[in-house]
Amino acid sequence: MKVKPLGDRILVEVLEAEEKTKGGILLPDNAKEKPQQAKVVSVGKGRTNDEGKTIALEVKPGDTVIFGKYSGTELKIDGKDLMMLKEEDVLGIVN
Repeated sequence: MKVKPLGDRILVEVLEAEEKTKGGILLPDNAKEKPQQAKVVSVGKGRTNDEGKTIALEVKPGDTVIFGKYSGTELKIDGKDLMMLKEEDVLGIVN
């Protein structure tokens, strides 16, 4: 199924949380932190300003982004864990 976000929304595929600490200790599932990185799958056209002009989004499909811990709406589409975010929920793009 193909999903096209509307307005300033972004569809992302959440990346898996780390399974090991920096010291090499394996973490059980209940001890892992909620992941905050995702790969952008698709984006909307952008938001509309007060004058009716569309302002394009800064992110594009393929970008890896960092988002707020409790942001977005979780979705499951074709067996994949996806999330729908607003552009304002994105904190930055990973280079």
